[in-house]
Amino acid sequence: MSDINALIDNQVKSNDVFLYMKGTPDFPMCGFSSRVVQILDYLGVEYSSANVLEDQDLREGIKAYTNWPTIPQLYIKGEFVGGADIVTEMFQAGELQTTLTEKGIAVRQPA
Repeated sequence: MSDINALIDNQVKSNDVFLYMKGTPDFPMCGFSSRVVQILDYLGVEYSSANVLEDQDLREGIKAYTNWPTIPQLYIKGEFVGGADIVTEMFQAGELQTTLTEKGIAVRQPA
């Protein structure tokens, strides 16, 4: 598991916003992943992602890395933010936008 931990560590620390998800941003494979993608796209946030369905080691490794049992998982500036429910609640309360802005990540302002 140390190789997968090194990969995950590199992904979350070398990307300002990183999403572990089922599927891809263009073709999410579950409703929860789709919801997080919709929120990030609505905010105009640039992010990278990894499809955990393509790699069983990654799928299990990310759960162990954060001690969080579900996918998707969102990271901002190397810090774990949460899964779909937490990201949705933060977005609805305006906290996600504030967090992104405070960390120097451009967010599209709603019209």
